[in-house]
Amino acid sequence: MQMTEKKIAPFGGWRELMQIAWPLIISSGTFALLNFCDRLFLSRYSEAAFRASLPAGILFFTLVCGFMALAGFTNTFVAQYWGAGDKEGCARATAQGIFFALLAFPLIMALTPLGLWLLRISGHGAEVLALEEKYLSILMWCGGGMALSSALSSFFSGRGKTLTIMTCNVVSNGINILLNYLFIFGKWGFPEMGIAGAGWASVIGAWASPLIFGLLYFSKAVNAEFGTRRNLRFNRWLFVRMIRFGLPSGIHWFLDVAAFTLFVMLVGRMGAIAHVASNIALSVNLIAFMPMIGMGMAASILVGQYLGSDRPEYAERMGWLAMKIGIGYTTVIGLTFLLFPEGYTRIFAGDVGAAPAELFSTVRILLVMLAVWGAMDATAIVLSGGLKGAGDTHFVMYFQSAVAWGFLVLGQLLIVFVLKLSIFASWAWTLCYIILLGVGFALRFRSGRWKTIDLLDRRPAVLVESIPVEH
Repeated sequence: MQMTEKKIAPFGGWRELMQIAWPLIISSGTFALLNFCDRLFLSRYSEAAFRASLPAGILFFTLVCGFMALAGFTNTFVAQYWGAGDKEGCARATAQGIFFALLAFPLIMALTPLGLWLLRISGHGAEVLALEEKYLSILMWCGGGMALSSALSSFFSGRGKTLTIMTCNVVSNGINILLNYLFIFGKWGFPEMGIAGAGWASVIGAWASPLIFGLLYFSKAVNAEFGTRRNLRFNRWLFVRMIRFGLPSGIHWFLDVAAFTLFVMLVGRMGAIAHVASNIALSVNLIAFMPMIGMGMAASILVGQYLGSDRPEYAERMGWLAMKIGIGYTTVIGLTFLLFPEGYTRIFAGDVGAAPAELFSTVRILLVMLAVWGAMDATAIVLSGGLKGAGDTHFVMYFQSAVAWGFLVLGQLLIVFVLKLSIFASWAWTLCYIILLGVGFALRFRSGRWKTIDLLDRRPAVLVESIPVEH
């Protein structure tokens, strides 16, 4: 009997990568634009509101990011099921993500008192603290919508349908930006709410996203092809497996963002100029950082799809290619940080009360550091995404958590409370942390150990077939 050889599609290269990545990059870019506009509007509203926005906003993200990451790990399962040609498996996996997101909502709300307590011990001034508390309390209502959006969007992103992701996020973030303007300043008959208005605009935008994804997911056409309605049921084996591999991803995100949040909170203790300058620099860095989130998602999707179709060599090539494109982008953006520091500073500094000369000088030095760390940040984000797409979430969790808390946090505490150094020392230490992450993830990806992970547990079936039956 003649055996037929399985047809293997050629490696798609940068065209395949960018076809998946560009909508995700634009989608992440709209999120960056949202945060940029949010802080820009608040900087025009009052200095106190601007200073309060970043610590409260990043603390909120710290409290919810683990739930989002775990719900979003649905993406990896969908990608591998899609690569294996199992359409119903894509729907079963998405259903488990939906159930997890719904369970996560009350847990997220229960973390509100913890968040308020952390703000109160931060050492920020009374006026700023009051605004931080108000902003955080409102933002916590976004958490459930963001987790549910992560789960539902994974059904589309895991299959490479990133144009759908982009369209939904452009709409929901556009709603948020518009409402930010109307609610903060009290335009078109709305009451002037300041930072509270920014919070409620975020809540509406956060729940608009899963509503749009849900309408698409349960639509007649999608249901006919994938059985999304009949597969909306609890699958114990798949749910447990998703928690097993997704929990490290959630813990990794939480510990990493928590460590960075501590850095932001400690900078807030260094005085008004340090606080405002750091807020400006980090807001500007969204231009470089957020598109890399999209590239990291693309790397995760394609690595997962290639592994699902049993082509690990293509998965590896795609990871390195995504990293190179990411480094190229952040290098170009970094050059603008070096060439136009005052232009970036003046976007936010128009109405803030800090002394302009000293503020410009401080921001200029911080932007130089951002220009340096962009390439390593891109390396860490993209290759950690590739590792997650392979299911290598335990290494990502252990490594990044160890570096974040054993290096970044410990060093920041020494710099602020023991050595009492300046903001520049604090930022330089964070730069070293980013470099360590980039090098570590590059070495892990190069090792190829992630290629042996069997996320969908297909080995038992092979083993059973190979066991001889006794007669």
